Amino acid sequence: MTNWFDRNIKWVFITPALLFIAFMVAYPIFYTARLSFFEWSMSAVSPSKWVGFDNYTTLLKGKDFWHALWMTFYHSSVSIVLETVLGVAIAILFSRKMAGAKAMKTMMMLPMVATPVSIALVWLLIYEPSIGLANEFLKMLDIETQEWLGSVTQVMPSLIILDVWQWTPMIALITIAGIATIPADPYESASVDGANIWQRFRHITLPLLMPTVITAVTLRMIDLLKTFDTIYATTQGGPNFASQTLNLMIFDTAFSRFQFGYASALLMVFFIILIVIVLLLMALRKRLGGIE
Repeated sequence: MTNWFDRNIKWVFITPALLFIAFMVAYPIFYTARLSFFEWSMSAVSPSKWVGFDNYTTLLKGKDFWHALWMTFYHSSVSIVLETVLGVAIAILFSRKMAGAKAMKTMMMLPMVATPVSIALVWLLIYEPSIGLANEFLKMLDIETQEWLGSVTQVMPSLIILDVWQWTPMIALITIAGIATIPADPYESASVDGANIWQRFRHITLPLLMPTVITAVTLRMIDLLKTFDTIYATTQGGPNFASQTLNLMIFDTAFSRFQFGYASALLMVFFIILIVIVLLLMALRKRLGGIE
């Protein structure tokens, strides 16, 4: 009895915390799932009304949902590709011994520690058509000025540039930590065999680094798909809904139109999409030799 108690005493201490966390995670999901089957405007006068799968049917038939879904994946996929390529390149550069590397690593963290809304407001000024630095730079190069956030075709690339500037350092810092764990023996053997820099990167660095990169991509992709604050602070989904992602659509549906049942259905569909993407990335990491 004593041995069994000694082996399982850890569960006595962590069970209350696990139950609390499980409740805090499970209850909002359950409540949102239940609310998605109702029509409710959060009014005390008109009670909630059971509509079954009508919210989901309306969602799948509506063009607004598919447009917002496309904008979400467009923003997330292009951003994550650019951030990963630039982040890995910066990590490899900074992993070499060079003067001022520590200072540059510290400076890289500055965009991440600033609040997203403050970053958004700074870039709102940069993209300002009349006095913004972006157009001033184009004038110096004798290039025609752009509308940036005011253009239907340019608003999403402009937001992607903002996100890449702010979050590429995160990928770089995680990758630098991964590079530090790679042993030196494979490089020494490759040098003896006459492998050049590109061959060492392709056959040693990249394969050994991929689990770390996939981990960084997974963490960043989850955050990217949930991006709200920077887009809302700069464009609020405009112009003409050209930058309205699912997060902004859900916010507008719930707190501007007060269609909480429909907004809950959107949330549940978005939650399922997030789970599928995370599972796919975890499976990829496992296949590349990461977690079991």
